[in-house]
Amino acid sequence: MIKEYRKMRGLTQEQLAELLNISARQLQRIEQDETKTTIQTLIKIRKTLNIPDEDMIKVLYDNETNKDSIMI
Repeated sequence: MIKEYRKMRGLTQEQLAELLNISARQLQRIEQDETKTTIQTLIKIRKTLNIPDEDMIKVLYDNETNKDSIMI
């Protein structure tokens, strides 16, 4: 879902990663649900991409039910 919002906003992974102050590889792993991330990073992503709260809650819920994919 993060990838879809990034593309809707016309950003590359490199551009978004720079805005978030993380590596493009880290963002790629987050988008592909291959890594744990902090709640602070998810909040930055939500704010930067203007993701509605309801959609971000879905991401959090899906990750939580997939064996703690989010590190708090």
